[in-house]
Parts: sequence; C-alpha cells; structure tokens
Amino acid sequence: MERKGITQVGILVEDIQKAVEHYWSVLGIGPWSIYSFTQDTVRDFKVYGRSLTVPFKFVIAKSMFGNVDVELIQHIEGPTIFEKFIKEKGFGLHHIKEQMDDIQLERTLKEYKEKGIDVIQRGQFGENIHNFLNTEPLLGIVYEVGNFGKVPKPDRRYPPD
Repeated sequence: MERKGITQVGILVEDIQKAVEHYWSVLGIGPWSIYSFTQDTVRDFKVYGRSLTVPFKFVIAKSMFGNVDVELIQHIEGPTIFEKFIKEKGFGLHHIKEQMDDIQLERTLKEYKEKGIDVIQRGQFGENIHNFLNTEPLLGIVYEVGNFGKVPKPDRRYPPD
C-alpha cells in the first residue's frame, strides 16, 4: 500500500463558533471555512453501510496549519459516527486523514476491506469523497481516506472577510 502521509486532523467540538474563536485567538490557526453537512448537501451518505432515512446535520470548520488541514466538527443531529464517538469518549481528537486520487482510493478501500477494516461512514460533499474506517477499536481514533475533490463555497468564514 503506497502511503502519502497524513493530510488532516479531525477534532470533535461542542460549539463550532467558540472553537474557531479559540483556535484563532490562542493558536493563531485560521482563517476558517465553515460548512453545513446535511441530507441536502451530502450525497451517498451512509453510516455503517446504510443510507440515513432521518435528518442529520454536522458543521465542519476547516483551516490549513502548515501542510495539515485542521477540521473541527460539531455534531448537531442524526445517528452519525460523531454522535457515537462523543457518547462513548467525549470531545477531542476523532480522526486523521490520508488523501489520495480516486484510483488509489478505490485500491486502498479494497485493501482495508481485505484486512477486515470496513467503512463505517461515507459520503460525498461536492466532488470530495470521504470514507471513515472502523479503526477506532484498534487505534483509539478513526482513520479516514478520501480524495482531493473540490468542495462548494463555505457557508461562512471566521474571522469574517
């Protein structure tokens, strides 16, 4: 399996607005692009292999810090892996991500499947495909693999432009 390296760190937060303000004022990380992920904005969204039939929503704030994409996630509603993780472990580090092209992504998912590591949540936001793998029981965190797909314009930015 060819490795490209970690491109993202995902952190679950209780309040996205407070979190971006703190990361900006304390660590100087920002500016932040903030997006809403819902049944209207995410295609092919599946949790544990099943399409959700109930509304879901989580808000994501993204900012580059050097070569790493810092992703803050606030779970709002719906039975996502974020909700489960918060109930079991609380807020904090949730996942690390490796990005790759679509061909490598397909091969990588197949290789993990052969190792008994399944996708526990997936979806497509714009052209960006994300797959969260069930590595948390083995690693303590979730491993995500995805492509470099283009995403829509953010709902808002912090600090405001």
